[in-house]
Amino acid sequence: MDINNKRPYIYFPIWFALILVAGIYLGTKLVNKIGISSENGFSLNLNNYDKVNDIINYIEESYVDTVNKKNLTEEAIVGMLQSLDPHSYYIPAEDFHQVNDPLMGNFEGIGIQFRIQKDTVVVINTIAKGPSEKVGLRAGDRIVKVEGKSIAGIKISNDDVIKKLKGKRGTKVNISVFRRKNSGLIEFTITRDVIPTYSVDIAYMVKSTIGYIKVSTFSATTYDEFTTALSKLKKQGLKKLILDLRSNGGGYMNAATKMADEFLENKKMIVYTEGRVRPRQNVYATKTGEFENGELVVLLDDWSASASEILAGAIQDNDRGMIIGRRSFGKGLVQEQINLTDGSAIRLTVARYHTPTGRCIQKSYEKGIEQYDNELYQRFINGEFEHPDSIHFPDSLKYKTPKGKIVYGGGGIMPDIYVSVDTAENSAYYTKLFNKGLIYQFSFDYVDKNRDKLNRYKTFKSFNKNFAINDAILNEFIAYAKKAGVNEDEKGLLISGNLIKVQLKAYIARNIFDDAGFYPIIHEIDNTFEKAVEVLSE
Repeated sequence: MDINNKRPYIYFPIWFALILVAGIYLGTKLVNKIGISSENGFSLNLNNYDKVNDIINYIEESYVDTVNKKNLTEEAIVGMLQSLDPHSYYIPAEDFHQVNDPLMGNFEGIGIQFRIQKDTVVVINTIAKGPSEKVGLRAGDRIVKVEGKSIAGIKISNDDVIKKLKGKRGTKVNISVFRRKNSGLIEFTITRDVIPTYSVDIAYMVKSTIGYIKVSTFSATTYDEFTTALSKLKKQGLKKLILDLRSNGGGYMNAATKMADEFLENKKMIVYTEGRVRPRQNVYATKTGEFENGELVVLLDDWSASASEILAGAIQDNDRGMIIGRRSFGKGLVQEQINLTDGSAIRLTVARYHTPTGRCIQKSYEKGIEQYDNELYQRFINGEFEHPDSIHFPDSLKYKTPKGKIVYGGGGIMPDIYVSVDTAENSAYYTKLFNKGLIYQFSFDYVDKNRDKLNRYKTFKSFNKNFAINDAILNEFIAYAKKAGVNEDEKGLLISGNLIKVQLKAYIARNIFDDAGFYPIIHEIDNTFEKAVEVLSE
């Protein structure tokens, strides 16, 4: 036997020893890495593992009761984001479309506005040229069944109705409808389609040269809607504009900056954003705008936030127009949405925005989300809704516009002209009617019962000129309210009678002509709007 062939066997004991030592060493490392200990079978190593995931796994494996790992994971994400700031949050997959569709400017469905009245789904209006209008669905129809299953009298929620009626474009839904003066139910098969949603509620001429545009949110279609409305009003003689951003909670920043561009000269700063890992980005006006020279008033209130404040701040800081109303919400944080693979999403605050003078108008959230959410209530308690004197900002938050006007950061946009909440026509009687929603409910029922008679008003102009809340209608409403538990109050009617009449007419008009009928009437008792008209008329 060749001696060279025997030599490897001489080293076998050494190799075995080395392998044994290496195995013990690697085994020790592996035990530490996967988190197992000899004492209880589960150990948490703070350097080498995913802490959150391991805790969730541990709970799933060892908790005394059965748990849902998916729910645990989502609750952990919610908790993490809530600890950061009030505007970073998690969107579950099942809520994704409900949250994002309003910002996209459209959704897929059957195209109706509805209200649940007396546990029944009632069609308020059909969307013009939408699927429901095309098949003959009408305002006032009651949707009793969807796909053969009753949805009346079962205490169905708005969300459940939406889930049953919305769906992918091209899919069909079968509904059964009750219509007054018809025996039996009417069957409809509706093919779902893309339904536009509008963020410009109304645009109309208030006077010969004064126009009004109300923007309710900043969506993907807002800029196009706005420029279309502006062009329409300019053809009607627009020289001065009231831009109403009250109760506009924001949306896409890009929509707000593009709108601001229409008011500002080339190279004027609109806003800048900056974050810990996001370098400063300046946004400037870039072109000749469609309304750079006309007089401009922007209306704000406590619920005007985010993108609304960007636009208003750009107007105020560039001395371009007048801000009228009350102090805005105070949201100066920029969110970025990340869509996750399971259909959910995260909106994470990545930067702060600053108005052209350099102020950040984000209000403080250092005392926690609960106090942050209650801040508007505190404004009310402190008397800010009626008197601006209670508002105090430190000098460190003071800034100057190019023309020397003092503006403040740290808590919303302060208006140039403050208008308090009007309480002159309020009474205990009116408060009871309002809190029970009786004015709106009566208006809905009145239109529903008198639809044939009201249909003779082919235009809002005809309705507004010829329809009035006379004594007969007012007495009918008083009796309606009494049946609902609010007894007649002569003193209250004396104080609030005009307020009630205007609101009744406005809501009746809304049920016939939508917002185009509502706003021109309700503006008769809108002090902020009237102040804007007064300023532009001087």
